[in-house]
Amino acid sequence: MVTFIGKATAKLDDKGRMVFPSLFKSAVPEGEEMTFVVHKDIHSDCLEMYTFPEWQRQSEAVKSRLDLLDNRHAAFWRRYMLERAVVTPDPKLGRITIPAELLEKIGVTKEVVFLGGDYKIEIWAKEKFEAQLLSDDDYRSMAEELSRTR
Repeated sequence: MVTFIGKATAKLDDKGRMVFPSLFKSAVPEGEEMTFVVHKDIHSDCLEMYTFPEWQRQSEAVKSRLDLLDNRHAAFWRRYMLERAVVTPDPKLGRITIPAELLEKIGVTKEVVFLGGDYKIEIWAKEKFEAQLLSDDDYRSMAEELSRTR
C-alpha cells in the first residue's frame, strides 16, 4: 500500500493541466503503475485521489455495504460511480489532466493544494483549503476530546 505524506501546490495551465507533485510521485514504488482514480469527496469540497489498487479496495468496501437490488442503494452506487475519473501523469513532464467538471465542483480556478492523507491524496481549490482548516484552538480542543474517548 502506498502512503502519501505532505502538502504541495500546483497551478492549472491554460489547457487545464497541472504538474503532479514529485513528492507524491516518488511515493509510488518503482515499477508500479502510476494510474490514479480521482473522485469527488462526499463530505467536503475536494477531490480524493487514489492509486488504482486502493480505489478498488475503497469502492469494494462501499459496494459490500449495499444491497444493489434496493433502488435507493442502486441510485447511491450510480451517483458514487458518476463523479470520478482515471488519470495518469504524463511520463515526461508529470502533468495530469483532471476533467474540468470535477475541478469546477470543488471551485478550482487557478491553483490547487495536494494534501497527502496516507492512503489517498486530497485535491483542494487553494482558497477553500485554507478556509476549511481548523483553528489552532479547535485543533487542540478536538485532540483533547479524542484523547478522552479511548
